[in-house]
Amino acid sequence: MNDRSRFSFEIHHRIEGGLGRTGTISTPHGPIQTPAFIPVATKASIKAVRPDEMSELGAQAVLANAYHLNLQPGTDVLDAAGGLGKFMNWPGPTFTDSGGFQVMSLGVGFKKTISMDTTRVTNDDAVAPEHERRAFVDDDGVTFRSHIDGTMHRFTPETSMELQHQIGADMIFAFDELTTLFNTRSYQEESLERTRLWAQRCLVAHQWLTAERSHRPYQALFGVLQGAQYEDLRRRAARDLGSMEAEGQVFDGFGIGGALEKENLGTIVGWVCEELPENKPRHLLGISEPDDFFTAIENGTDTFDCVQPSRVARNGRVYTPEGYFNVPQAKFKKDFTPIQADCGCYTCQHYTKAYLHHLFKAK
Repeated sequence: MNDRSRFSFEIHHRIEGGLGRTGTISTPHGPIQTPAFIPVATKASIKAVRPDEMSELGAQAVLANAYHLNLQPGTDVLDAAGGLGKFMNWPGPTFTDSGGFQVMSLGVGFKKTISMDTTRVTNDDAVAPEHERRAFVDDDGVTFRSHIDGTMHRFTPETSMELQHQIGADMIFAFDELTTLFNTRSYQEESLERTRLWAQRCLVAHQWLTAERSHRPYQALFGVLQGAQYEDLRRRAARDLGSMEAEGQVFDGFGIGGALEKENLGTIVGWVCEELPENKPRHLLGISEPDDFFTAIENGTDTFDCVQPSRVARNGRVYTPEGYFNVPQAKFKKDFTPIQADCGCYTCQHYTKAYLHHLFKAK
């Protein structure tokens, strides 16, 4: 059953003179036609949307989070259920991230730009005020306090691999250390080397876990590239992980991670994709807004994920071809037109902005 040939990537077309391409990622639970946006089902659920509705909307795969599923309900529960897809009744391909972002963000607060530089914790701009530091990094891994009940936990590269194997996603990510744009150059270099060594350990752990769990479908392991805003560090990370091998195991694909300034997104993605192997898929972690999709695709990204669509929808933001608006605003209280007149979706066919405004106001 554990057949590595069931995971593959085929390129179909390339943007002339550029890095963008279309292709197919084949997984044990079906294909993903790329480029593709991957909705985030953090706790094995896309909030307020059923799996069958996600399929109708065109979603080809979903991504869940190892940190959250480890704390609740426990990865052993998902393993006993037959894996993430069966547990949440999603028949298609699945991803899990390593939990690194969530663990690291506990280190200095809860802002999107996070830092694990312990030498700057008292005055680091990324520290959220009035929040206790909940995670500490060392060369072996990260010790952190649960945001749910305050209990102490430990993540290492081996731990992350074991948890993700139990969750059973088709594509999993190596454990890495995130840094922020605030960190010093020297810390970025130190962190990048730590992530490189962790990546090697992930390859070794993945190899023996794959052999040990031969009754399960093969899970593709993606290496995660850091380096913040520095071109030489980003390119170094891509070369190091792109050629990395441990006990015959190589990375099946690559994730582009870390803090990215919106205005430099395409440039940084381009640096990385110029260095990575052409024949393996590239996933951009945590991309945020619709216009970023086009920038990412143009510069070589095949898949990307973010909680943004479901998060902004739950707070009343609506995207249209003309831009976005916030339906809870007072001006829509008596607007009896649909979100978009020429849209054939159920909501636009049956409901007005005024009714949606009412629903949000009534919670």
